[in-house]
Amino acid sequence: MKFGNTLLAKRASFPANYAAAFLDYGRLKLLLKQTVASASLSTLPHLASVEGEAVTPFDVGAVASRHLATLAVATKEFFLMLDEQVAVVSAFYEAEEDRLLKLYLPASADQPLPADKAQEALRSVQKLESYAVLNLTGVAKILKKYARLSGAGPHIAESYMMQLTRGHRFYHNNKLAELKASLLASLAGVAEFNLDSPIIPPVSPASQLRASRQMGSTSQVMTVADGNGTGDDAVDRRPSSSVPLLREGKTPTPWFPPAALLPSQRVLITMSGPHGTDIIAALLECISKANLRVDDFSFARLHHHVTFAVLVQLPASPPLDVAFVKDLTATAKRWNANLLFDAQDAKTLPPSLEDAPYDNRVKYAATVLNQRGLTPAFLNDFTKMLLTYRISVERMARLNSALAGAMTSVDYKLSVPRDVDVDVFRADLFALSRTHGTDVSLQEANVFRRSKRLVVFDMDSTLIQQEVIDEIARHAGVVDKVAAITESAMRGEIAFAESLRRRVALLKGTPATVLDAVRATITFNPGARELCRCLKKLGYKLAVISGGFIPLANYVKAELGLDYAFANQLRVGPDGKLTGETVGPIVTGERKAELLEVIAQAENISPEQVIAVGDGANDLWMLAAAGLGIAFNAKPKVQERARTRINQNSLTAVLYLLGYSDEDVSTLMNTP
Repeated sequence: MKFGNTLLAKRASFPANYAAAFLDYGRLKLLLKQTVASASLSTLPHLASVEGEAVTPFDVGAVASRHLATLAVATKEFFLMLDEQVAVVSAFYEAEEDRLLKLYLPASADQPLPADKAQEALRSVQKLESYAVLNLTGVAKILKKYARLSGAGPHIAESYMMQLTRGHRFYHNNKLAELKASLLASLAGVAEFNLDSPIIPPVSPASQLRASRQMGSTSQVMTVADGNGTGDDAVDRRPSSSVPLLREGKTPTPWFPPAALLPSQRVLITMSGPHGTDIIAALLECISKANLRVDDFSFARLHHHVTFAVLVQLPASPPLDVAFVKDLTATAKRWNANLLFDAQDAKTLPPSLEDAPYDNRVKYAATVLNQRGLTPAFLNDFTKMLLTYRISVERMARLNSALAGAMTSVDYKLSVPRDVDVDVFRADLFALSRTHGTDVSLQEANVFRRSKRLVVFDMDSTLIQQEVIDEIARHAGVVDKVAAITESAMRGEIAFAESLRRRVALLKGTPATVLDAVRATITFNPGARELCRCLKKLGYKLAVISGGFIPLANYVKAELGLDYAFANQLRVGPDGKLTGETVGPIVTGERKAELLEVIAQAENISPEQVIAVGDGANDLWMLAAAGLGIAFNAKPKVQERARTRINQNSLTAVLYLLGYSDEDVSTLMNTP
């Protein structure tokens, strides 16, 4: 969300007299774009022509002079407007503060106010503080935009903000802090007291400003953290203050949030640099010396470069020692690291620092697969699709071995708004998959993804490369007729039970020993043995549920170490030949789903803990019944209807969908 929109939304929550005195951020921003941007000094190194005429090296000075003259006029106009608006904000703040002090301070000094009156007063004080923080943040943001658009750097903006913090009463008036302390004291024993947002215990703003000056601070600029880390106007959806304290090669300029935001606040301290575990130790040592409470931390590594963030609780009293900030700054400089403070709103903090800081979201895992390598074009289109749906990326992890060269498998953790139609999103993902030849599997990232216990496979064209009935038909001399019916059934054009009856009827008179001959020709699909071995090592139960025939299904069960095998049974006559009929119920698509549930019940697990893998229309019921149904190199119509698809040459890709890496697979394969 743009900061201007955020400010407007916040303004709407204030009374009319407050709202009328808000900073007009949109008007200031429009003026910058109309005047300052066109005279920006940042365009000078790139000028090839001015007003259609080529620019030679000897013209640059003249062009720069014209830009500076234009920029000077535009800068004057902008700061005049900013001064007018800051004067309105300051005047309103001072008048409202005087009103509150006159109304409540004498009464609270003589004797404690009644609880209801104290609550009303405290809310009024907090509302005024919030008004000041929002508008001063707006000033800081618009100054940052001026610095960027003008190309003049941060010096003018820093000077302006420094003068503002020196002159604005918000930073210096101890009377409001005195009133706040008195009100808090009168409410200390009121158990049912509750504010809409946390109460901030009083600390002298003047003492905090002096402390900042003692640390050598050149600025008291407040900014609001960028919402997604992009865009000058992007703003996080939680109130915060965030400013870099130290950048590589620069003189330390420590900054801490305004006094009203400090005591009892949770602050995120982030250190980023090239020294790995040393960064962790250095930051924790500083926090340990200050004896701060650690609420959470997060760590990320990119080769030698690491980022370590610690969420700490600042003490309510005594105030945090200035030595702590000096220690942090010196430590960051020693390790050539960047240092950030980010004051948090306790009400809107996510459960973990790794989570996207937004409410009303569902976590999903998206696994992308392409055995030829994930292309930049796909990654770009995939990310743009996520942005279109307002989906945030919380984590990305490569699953295939880095030694393999190209990145072929990545596991994403996504934060998806609850109002997103996931079925529509899946359909768009499928279209993207077909365009780029890259599979994208989307699963809800809940406990069931991590607790699968049973995998059920189709046999023909899934675990093995053959369609066994076609191989029997080959020996019987009717392969073309049978294959035509098989293809029609797999495409969903003929009901499976009917197609099976037609095909089996064509086998009448074939010696039953044909099954032994077909068994000798069975070829397992790439990765079948490895996948089953890994799954068994992980404690999974495995089953094959086939529309083929039980003698061959039992062979596959024995070869792969499966626990269950279900398939059709061919009737054999007294003469040892096939009668062209089957015995018992036909394993149709519906029957496959029923058998899946039967096995799950026998293993005392829920269908959510089952994975089903198949390729034909007859498998769709089974895929739908499982918590994770995977269409493996399936027919087009099956892929359109399946929730998850794998179009890679090896069945081991199933392990990627469960979050296992190549390193994990190697460990499992090499474990006796």
